[in-house]
Amino acid sequence: MSIHFHPLPEDTVTAIRRARVDAYGNAVEVAISDGDGIPCRSCLKVTPKGMPFLILAHRPFEGQNAYTETGPIFLCEDCAGTPPSSALPDILTAPTYIVRGYSADERIVYGTGQVTPTDEIATYAESLLASEGIAFVDVRSASNNCFLCRVKAE
Repeated sequence: MSIHFHPLPEDTVTAIRRARVDAYGNAVEVAISDGDGIPCRSCLKVTPKGMPFLILAHRPFEGQNAYTETGPIFLCEDCAGTPPSSALPDILTAPTYIVRGYSADERIVYGTGQVTPTDEIATYAESLLASEGIAFVDVRSASNNCFLCRVKAE
């Protein structure tokens, strides 16, 4: 099995940048990166120092249910994004992350979520995706629970 780390879909990012509203209908905030800790969910890189970025509430799910969390994310105001890749994204710079499996109907699969050392994310995600009932895996901040990227089997 091959796994790939996915940024937010390009059409989602384009819609956010155009509409300038978040998941709650609030105007997105614009700030300037200090070059430290501003992980873009489109290019999956840290937003460079001096570059504008967006701060917004986002729900990285298609439907809505009790498990489709909404939380804060950052996006470079203008980046080219990145295609899905088997390489660990550059934004994963912390020592640990929450890695959690979801079913096809976007519900958390209990017993799958764990705080995972960064260098073990790919292995753990692959083991989850090999399990029956896991459609995708989300990687989230272990300290703030913010969505960072999605992992899928391909």
